[in-house]
Amino acid sequence: MKKTIFLAYLALLSAACFLSPHPLQAEGLADLSNGQAVYVPAYSHIYSGDRESPFLLTVTVSIRNIDLKNTIKVTAVDYYDTKGDLLKKFMNTPVTLRPLESMRYVIPEKDKSGGSGANFIVKWKSDKLVNPPIVETVMIGTQSQQGISFTSRGQAITKPE
Repeated sequence: MKKTIFLAYLALLSAACFLSPHPLQAEGLADLSNGQAVYVPAYSHIYSGDRESPFLLTVTVSIRNIDLKNTIKVTAVDYYDTKGDLLKKFMNTPVTLRPLESMRYVIPEKDKSGGSGANFIVKWKSDKLVNPPIVETVMIGTQSQQGISFTSRGQAITKPE
């Protein structure tokens, strides 16, 4: 009896895996692209406590070319505040990232102009179809003896222009 139940459970589990509408693959395996605009959430501060006291954070936006063979060209890294107003353009000229090369920009902890809903728009392109770069922010801050850190992953919002 136990063997029959076990075999039925195993068959049901196998069917669920093979008939799933979502293929079983590595997390984040993306389609190849020749460019994107990527929205990346950032938090120059978050709120804590009943009084919603701001907890200031240093923000690092990181752009990582994860393609093993091809370069990408980062054409824009723009920083926006909570209301969607442009605060800073970080690039005047495009930067080429070799395979597995990374770049970053930092918003200092004392700069709270972005607010809790700040974001970056990062634009990149390539002459070939490549693995899209990983674009993410890392937020870190300390107050007294308390520290906090977390990340936000970018989301592609448009194809290349």
